[in-house]
Amino acid sequence: MKEKKEPSIVRGTLLLTIANLLLRLAAMSFQIYLSGRIGAAGVGLLQLILSVKAMSFTMGSAGIRTCAMYLSAEEFGRNRPQNIHAVLSGCSRYSLVCSVSVLFLLWQLAPWLAENWIGGSTAVPSLRVCALILPVCCLYGVMTGYFTAAGRIGELVGVEFLEQGCAMAVTFLLLSQWAGANAGRACLSVVLGGGAAALISLRVLRFLHQGTLPPPEGPQRPPYRRILRISLPLAVADDLRAGLNTIENLIVPKRLARFSGTANALADYGVLHGMVFPVLMFPSAILSSLAELLVPEFSRCAAGRRMPRVRYLARRGLRVSLLFSLCAGGILFTGADALGELLYHSGAVGRALRLYAPLVPLLYTDAIVDAICKGLGQQSANARYNLLTSFLDVTFLWLLLPQYGLRGYYISFAVTHLINFCLSLRRLLLASGVRLETGLSLRAILCALAAGWTTSLLPPPDGLLGILLPGTQYLVTLCFLWTLFRVVRRDDLFWLRELVRRRTKQA
Repeated sequence: MKEKKEPSIVRGTLLLTIANLLLRLAAMSFQIYLSGRIGAAGVGLLQLILSVKAMSFTMGSAGIRTCAMYLSAEEFGRNRPQNIHAVLSGCSRYSLVCSVSVLFLLWQLAPWLAENWIGGSTAVPSLRVCALILPVCCLYGVMTGYFTAAGRIGELVGVEFLEQGCAMAVTFLLLSQWAGANAGRACLSVVLGGGAAALISLRVLRFLHQGTLPPPEGPQRPPYRRILRISLPLAVADDLRAGLNTIENLIVPKRLARFSGTANALADYGVLHGMVFPVLMFPSAILSSLAELLVPEFSRCAAGRRMPRVRYLARRGLRVSLLFSLCAGGILFTGADALGELLYHSGAVGRALRLYAPLVPLLYTDAIVDAICKGLGQQSANARYNLLTSFLDVTFLWLLLPQYGLRGYYISFAVTHLINFCLSLRRLLLASGVRLETGLSLRAILCALAAGWTTSLLPPPDGLLGILLPGTQYLVTLCFLWTLFRVVRRDDLFWLRELVRRRTKQA
């Protein structure tokens, strides 16, 4: 009998990368359309509602998506796929209990949240719809965790496209036929679109799952102890962090309004969270695909005690994330003003994007570090770090926003993300035994600074050329410097060539 091959992390990463790029492009295009329809203040209102929705989803899922992914990958790694039936059954029941409890809580608190924190009763219908669709979204998270662990990335990608298309179609229909320019109705349209898409996608995933696993060997009892052991620490920490993140988002407009230089706090918040951050994080779709697949890959390696493979993947993951993020951050920095004008016709967006672009290497690499730590079973440590930095973020914002406005927000954002990255990186190095390539990292960063400086000496043209020309100049200069100072070496090119050859033979 021929041995079943493990899911290819390279093939999965390529599929998820293409999918994430297209999905984020569609989402960002829709965000641009929405901002033109309801304005920056309306976008700010939507971001506050989505922040509460994200908190309720985190509380309702209670760490179950990561748990389903981890336990499924562990069973695959131990060659016991028939046990996954019990894993999914237990995860689904756990998810339903938690999500229904949060449903009732959010339904009751919706009027109070809308009046006291979001800024008006127009948000109540949106919050209550968020409550009603919560169990569906949490069950959908369980299934996506399993599909990721099983390496069924192609099917997952197709369902994600279906979900995005349904969400946009339903939202656009409601916006054009019912909501008009009313910000409250527009927010409700977005929430309804997301709920309809989640329901359809869950049904499709369940259909695709039928008959794909070997039947269980006799009666099986869901591994509730293992589920609780993994999920509860994640749930407690994630809930606290989600609560702090939501508090952070809700207090930003209120505390920002106390700054004497603020004209419209909700609009400023909408510009930053609804316009700048989607552009800033758009290139991270490439790395988020790798991060998504590193969790089950490291879980399988850790279960099989293949530590050389763990160290190899950790070194490659850190290196790829740093080099890619330096490329992306430089392009965003050099083309910031042109991007702001081209996408939103706003100079404020361009100025803010230029300010936050140097933080891209920190943000992108931190995502890879967190994924590796989760795959190595370090969820509790990561949760503690996230909780600590979220608490610091809320504290800094409360103190700094009334005194320094958006500059205070930037200081808080940069400091807390740096602390989180340093703590997570230290945990990764201890858990994997990998050594940090300090010299290479320093050379890569210095080369990026030099490339950015030389690019900024020339005045950029307007329009699309204002993005393409500086970006191309930056990349060409950076690649030359990286080759000159041996940041990218010949063995890296051989590694890439072998990956291409392997994929060609497997295709």
